[in-house]
Amino acid sequence: MPQHFVAPPQWEWYIVWYFFFGGIAGGAYALGTILRLFGARRDGEAARLAFLISLPAMAVCPILLTLDLGRPDRFWHMLVNSRTLELNFKYWSPMSVGAWVLLIFGIFSAVSFVEALSWPRGLAQGLTGLLNGGFGRVFMVVGAVFGLFLAGYTGVLLSVTNQPIWSDTWALGGLFLASGLSVAAAAIGLVARFRPDAWRSEEKFARAYWYFILLELALLAVFFLTLGTLAARLFEGRLIVLWAMVLIGILVPLVIHFRTAAGHRAATVLASGLVLVGGLALRIAVIFGAQM
Repeated sequence: MPQHFVAPPQWEWYIVWYFFFGGIAGGAYALGTILRLFGARRDGEAARLAFLISLPAMAVCPILLTLDLGRPDRFWHMLVNSRTLELNFKYWSPMSVGAWVLLIFGIFSAVSFVEALSWPRGLAQGLTGLLNGGFGRVFMVVGAVFGLFLAGYTGVLLSVTNQPIWSDTWALGGLFLASGLSVAAAAIGLVARFRPDAWRSEEKFARAYWYFILLELALLAVFFLTLGTLAARLFEGRLIVLWAMVLIGILVPLVIHFRTAAGHRAATVLASGLVLVGGLALRIAVIFGAQM
C-alpha cells in the first residue's frame, strides 16, 4: 500500500459541484451526439435538448474552479504563462490537462448550443448547415470524446493525488464516468418531462440510465473491493447517510424501471430525481470521506 506524506487538499463544496456539473455537461453532450447520429427522426428534439443542457452545466464549472482557487483572478495562469504569455499546457499535470479539456470542450459545447438554440438566427442557420454533413458528425464525435473525458477525468484527478482512499483505488475514473452518464440521462429525461416533443424519447432515456446505473453499481462494488479495509473509513459518522442516498439513487430507479409501465411520467420524474440526488451524494461521500 502506498505511503502518504501530504495533507489533504481540503477540497470542499466548490469541487463537489464542479464534479457534479462536469458529469452532467460531458454526459449530456455525449448522449446528444448518440441520439443525433444513431437515433430516429423523432429523437431530434431530445438530442437538441441534450445540447441545450450541456453548455449551462459546463459554464458553471470554470466559475466553481476559479472560486476554489482562492484567487480567482489567477485562473488564467493555468492556461497562459504569466511571464512569457505563452500557452501553459503541462501534459504531466492533471490540473493543467483538466483546465485545457474544460476550455476545449466548452468550445464544442457552445457551438452545439447555438445550433440547437437556433439563435441568433443567422449564426444558428450557418452552424446548422455546417454541422449537418460529414464535418458535423466528426465535430460532434470529437466533442463527445472531450465530454466523456471531462466526466471521467474528475475521478482520475482524485486517483492521481497522494490522498489516502483516492489514490488507493483505480476505479474512481470509471465510477465517475458511469455516474456522469447516468445523471446526464436523468437530467435530460427530467427536463424532457416538460417538453412534449422531447418526451417521445423518454423510453430511451429510461433505458439509458438503467444501463448506466448498472455499470455504476458494478464499479461501486469494484471501488470498495479495491479499497479493502480502508473502505470502512467511508462509513464513519454521517457518511453512512450519504451512501444510503447513493444506493437509493441506484436501486429505487431500477425497481421503478422494471415495475412501472413505460410512459408513466410521475414514476419517471421520481426515478430521474433520485438518480440526480444519488449522483451528487456519491461525489460528496467520496470527496469529504477521504479528507476526514
